Amino acid sequence: MAEQPSEAVQDYLKAIHRLGGDEIVVSPAEIAAQLRVKAPSVTGMLKRLGEAGWIEYAPGSGARLTDTGRVEARRVIRRHRLIELFLTQVLGLDWSEVDAEAESLEHAISPRLEQAIAAHLGEPLEDPHGHLIPSATGELHARDLKRLNEFVTGDTVIVREAQDDHPNRLRRWRELGLLPGTVVRIVSYEPLDDLFELEINSTVIRLGSEGLAGLRGEYQNQ
Repeated sequence: MAEQPSEAVQDYLKAIHRLGGDEIVVSPAEIAAQLRVKAPSVTGMLKRLGEAGWIEYAPGSGARLTDTGRVEARRVIRRHRLIELFLTQVLGLDWSEVDAEAESLEHAISPRLEQAIAAHLGEPLEDPHGHLIPSATGELHARDLKRLNEFVTGDTVIVREAQDDHPNRLRRWRELGLLPGTVVRIVSYEPLDDLFELEINSTVIRLGSEGLAGLRGEYQNQ
C-alpha cells in the first residue's frame, strides 16, 4: 500500500466515510452521487481500493472502510475541517467560501503544517459548520442528530451542523441566524404548503423543507 495515497484515493475514502462507510457497507451508486461521477468509474476505483487494502469490497454489494482506510479518511477529514476553521477564523473568509478552498488544500499540507494549524487554533473540536474534527489520533465521536425538517411542532432544537458544500444555502442560513449553536423552536408546520415556522431569538421565520435541507440538530435537553 502506498504511503502517500493519491488525491483520488483520498477523495474516495473521505466520501465513503461521509456516507457511513466506517460502520456500514455503502453502495457504488451512493458513492457516485457523493463524488458526482459516473457509476462505471466508481466500480473500477473500488476494486483498486479493495486490492490495496483501503476498503472491503465485494462486486455487486458495496464498500466498507478497513481500519487502515478509516485512519486515512479521518486524516483527510481532519485536515479539511482544520483548514476551513483557519480560513474563517484567521483569514476572515465567509463560511460559505471555505469548503471549496479546503478541498484543494487538504491534499497539499504536510503533517507538520497540520499540527501547527491545530495548535494555533487551540486543538478545536468543530469546524465552522459544526462538524466534529477528528483528533490527531483519529478519534471521531458519533452524534445522534436529525435533520431539522424531521422535528415536529413544539420541539426546541439546537442546530449542530450545516452542510458545507452549498454556498447559497450557507449565506441564506447566516442571514437568518441558522448557525451551529442556535436554539430554534418549531412553531408550526403546514404539510399542504410544506412550510415550517421557526422561532429564533423571538423572531419567526418561514422555510420549506428544501430551505432546511442540510441543517441537523438535536433536542435542546440532550
